Amino acid sequence: MRAPLTLAAAAAAATLAGASPASAQTLTEGHVDYAARLVDGRLRSLIKDGTRTGAPVWREPAAVTFHVADAARVTIPASATFLGRPGDTVWALPEVQRAGVLWAGWNTEELSGAQVDGPVSWRLDAVDGPGDVTLFQSGVFGEPDVLFRSADGLPDTRTVPLGTHAHGNWVFSHAGAYRLTFTMSARLPGGATTQDTQTLPVTVGATPTPTPGAPGPPGDGGGGCGTGGAGGTGG
Repeated sequence: MRAPLTLAAAAAAATLAGASPASAQTLTEGHVDYAARLVDGRLRSLIKDGTRTGAPVWREPAAVTFHVADAARVTIPASATFLGRPGDTVWALPEVQRAGVLWAGWNTEELSGAQVDGPVSWRLDAVDGPGDVTLFQSGVFGEPDVLFRSADGLPDTRTVPLGTHAHGNWVFSHAGAYRLTFTMSARLPGGATTQDTQTLPVTVGATPTPTPGAPGPPGDGGGGCGTGGAGGTGG
């Protein structure tokens, strides 16, 4: 005889029911994080989507498209030659939240010292697209703190301490469709390394077609989107 469906099982089933290609999301405005989370004992890279009212939704990176709208167009200042030629136009998702554009960050808030031993390594492996990609934070004394810069070669790696929630400037040199491949890795308490490689679709400029995919594994929405600190050390 079939066992009755408990409230907990019903909630899990409802979460899994959303895992269909029709659930693909194009994210254009609001708060999102590229986040690390432990699922079934393995590190996972997931998108924490806080762009809508209510609890954030966890999504697979391949199931979303980050849309960098034309509202994100800026001119490179003379002080930022690492982004290209001063006076040229680029598209930049801002470090500080601004209406009309996506506010993209990263976090390791879902991980504890009991789950992983030490920080998370976050690596940009490859950029497939029409231009260069740079992710940087504004330094305390005005000097940029560059996490990733495809123009001078990849991979680039950043060490992100546990408990980090940070934001930066995501800069794209040309309009078009990009695919950013990232790897997050960490060491488990037993000494083994766990890692996850995911590719994030990004469309710069014109309104994109949603990318087929599905939300991530079930779990609570976690806390709201709070303030963040520095993103750790890079290399």
